[in-house]
Amino acid sequence: MQPVEALRRIAFLLERAHEATYRVRAYRTAANVAEALPEGELAARAAAGTLTELAGIGPKTAAALTEAVRGETPAYLVTLQGGAADPVTTGGEGMRAALRGDCHTHSDWSDGGSPIREMALAARDIGHDYVVLTDHSPRLTVANGLTAERLHEQLAVVAALNEELAPFRILTGIEVDILDDGALDQDSALLAQLDLVVASVHSKLRMDSEHMTRRMVAAIANPHVDVLGHCTGRLLSGRGRPESTFDADLVFEACRRFDVAVEINSRPERLDPPKRLLRQAVEAGCRFTIDTDAHAPGQLDWQPYGCVRAEECGVEPERVLNTRDAGDLLGWTGSHER
Repeated sequence: MQPVEALRRIAFLLERAHEATYRVRAYRTAANVAEALPEGELAARAAAGTLTELAGIGPKTAAALTEAVRGETPAYLVTLQGGAADPVTTGGEGMRAALRGDCHTHSDWSDGGSPIREMALAARDIGHDYVVLTDHSPRLTVANGLTAERLHEQLAVVAALNEELAPFRILTGIEVDILDDGALDQDSALLAQLDLVVASVHSKLRMDSEHMTRRMVAAIANPHVDVLGHCTGRLLSGRGRPESTFDADLVFEACRRFDVAVEINSRPERLDPPKRLLRQAVEAGCRFTIDTDAHAPGQLDWQPYGCVRAEECGVEPERVLNTRDAGDLLGWTGSHER
């Protein structure tokens, strides 16, 4: 394993295990520093013991780089890989095996921690055939949401990466904010160009049930929308955040009527929708996606959390859109009037 690859693998496994962000960042930063060195300098510094003189490389990352330069698997990586032999959770294996991709991911173009290419390679390495890139829309400034101009630029970057990474595919997308009146936070003509649109509520989450229901149904009825993201907006960790309230009967009937998938969000701090609502969506006849909402490569391996919940609540694989290959998925999104 090459030295830079070894450090990125360490970072991936730390993310997968929910380790502190600063630890993950240390290994990613060191990998970037090492990658930027002129040819031969990494080996020379490893031999001379001067790697820590470089900004961004500390004693632990230097040790891992030195071991990798010598052709050894870094000891820390060996330890982490031992833990990675265990699944992130038990159950859901059948559903996870059926998944072909992930329909909700972020890159460093918005509030993700890694470049698009690195996210795509990580998705490929865990067995996916495709990943949908769904960075945030412009209103979400706290997440560096993409203006229309930046999204156009991103589309060109994705096109170039798809040529490089084929047959793996990065599908173009967005996590577009559902505004207070149910409108979408991006230019309609631009949304029509994307492969898949996830629509989510990120503001005024404590709006009264009647208005929240109208807001969500208006977005679901928008012909650009393919997936309803993390429908309650709840957070289970830290200070937490309660569920938004809405008429689930009306919202899930709208999803069924307009053929919009209900996302099963696999992030451990979200696990959204709650099981009672997930069962209600199943009974309503909805389709689903099982997504990680990954903001870093290691988080792409969190799908089993959603798979367990899907199986427990009676979701059949044929109702999960990302069990389809990319062509079939695009056939489904393309059937929606744009």
